[in-house]
Amino acid sequence: MRNTVKIIIFVIFFFVISVFYISLNRETNYNTSSLINKEVPQFKIAYFDKNGSFTKQDLINNNYTLINFWASWCGPCRVEHPVLMKLSAENNLDILGVNFKDKKELARKFLKDLGNPYNFLLKDFEGKQSVIFGIYGIPESIIINNENTIIKKFVGPLSIDDYKEIKEIIK
Repeated sequence: MRNTVKIIIFVIFFFVISVFYISLNRETNYNTSSLINKEVPQFKIAYFDKNGSFTKQDLINNNYTLINFWASWCGPCRVEHPVLMKLSAENNLDILGVNFKDKKELARKFLKDLGNPYNFLLKDFEGKQSVIFGIYGIPESIIINNENTIIKKFVGPLSIDDYKEIKEIIK
């Protein structure tokens, strides 16, 4: 009986040490590089202010699409907004705004105060549709070509350097 207890304790100890060791060697950085050069998954996101939904098939009509996930309560979203406004002047780029876990009236005020750079405005008030794109926080943006391939993903607010890179991509 005493040997059985020792064996059980040893097995439990070995199990705990194994789990700890495996956890230490796991990659924990947020990495979305696996999405690049992959086709956009099927999605259906409701329009912000009208009936109906925007789907993957709607992307084919655009040369390039920048999907931007944002919210009025997001400080970094305010920081990137002037960059989005500059990008909205580009002819070869449509900007799709996905309002993320926000209150509709606050989102409307945000766009009224700062301007609306979006060609299409969608809503993901529960945050479920954004997960399809690997979105874990906002702001995040994804560039997609007319073949529905993800070209680049930007985590965090878009900067002037990102603006220049996006302009190069959509040339």
